[in-house]
Amino acid sequence: MIRHFALISTVLAATTVSAQWLHYPTPGIPRLRDGKPNLAAPAPKTKDGMPDLSGLWTIRYRPYNANIANDLKPEDILPWAATLTRQRKESFGKDDPSSLQCLPFGPRVNFATDTNPLKIIQTPTLIVILSEDLTYRQIFLDGRNLPTDPNPNFMGYSVGHWEGETLVVITAGYNDRTWLDADGHPHTESLRTTERFYRKDFGHLELSETFDDPKAYAKPWTVNVIGELTPDSDLLEYVCKENEKDSAHMVGKASDLKAVGVAPDVLTKYVGVYSGADRLGRPLRFEIVNSGRELSYSRDGLARQTLTAISNIKFMTPGGAQLEFVEENGEIVALQLYGLAGDARLPRVRAGK
Repeated sequence: MIRHFALISTVLAATTVSAQWLHYPTPGIPRLRDGKPNLAAPAPKTKDGMPDLSGLWTIRYRPYNANIANDLKPEDILPWAATLTRQRKESFGKDDPSSLQCLPFGPRVNFATDTNPLKIIQTPTLIVILSEDLTYRQIFLDGRNLPTDPNPNFMGYSVGHWEGETLVVITAGYNDRTWLDADGHPHTESLRTTERFYRKDFGHLELSETFDDPKAYAKPWTVNVIGELTPDSDLLEYVCKENEKDSAHMVGKASDLKAVGVAPDVLTKYVGVYSGADRLGRPLRFEIVNSGRELSYSRDGLARQTLTAISNIKFMTPGGAQLEFVEENGEIVALQLYGLAGDARLPRVRAGK
């Protein structure tokens, strides 16, 4: 089962290829003396004086990709929704309609993956958001109301308005065919989301999204994340079904996975910091910590999560990615990451104490 899971993660991520204009300087970006973008410059305005949200944005969603309900208490999830989520996790999410069946992400699009940037195109009456998986959203700013009896669709129907410097977007009319996250939290057609976009400065976008689905959850909840401008780049076409051959072979259940015991002195060898870049060249940093009986990791300074040992050198994250420690001449030299967002080899830059 472990082998199949690693393969599907790798194949799905391998469909994006290099594109034109990847290093073409984005016009209109303020720059420092060395030519690098000045992401701390003031946020831009449109010709009519409104905040300009245009740009290519990478959403730093963790820890909400695997679990959008990370901040909820168990009693906040209605029993049928909690049961369905457990069933989906038990089967390793092999029925995920977006990541494996390649259907649109729906209300999960902002938290799909941090290697799937979103491109915002803004006009006075309409904002369009494009995604690398070829889906799109239209946010109407012309004063119209949400449709009263919409035909449910994947991305819903969105209307927006400005509250000072913040764009408020209300979306309804989703179908119930998508999941809210990789853990499989469901939603119904009653779901309504409210997003707030605030461009803090030229390079940073504050994004909050409130989920309100009274048929699946006892109360609404809000997730807050940051978007980072991705300058001098552009969208890369991503078709997840292209060349995907492994999902049909995914078998087994999460409960079949039995952790193996790894000697404490072996665990100690892996402690340290591993730093490199993801498939798009963005910095990626893992810190490995040993509690004495198990390893945990922190990615990019975020909260620690426990790793499950599946061999003496391979470990699995709660989200299903695999980490493999690379040894050369008796020394641990790198951490090999296999994940849905792509593979990465991170050299060891600091050993543990």
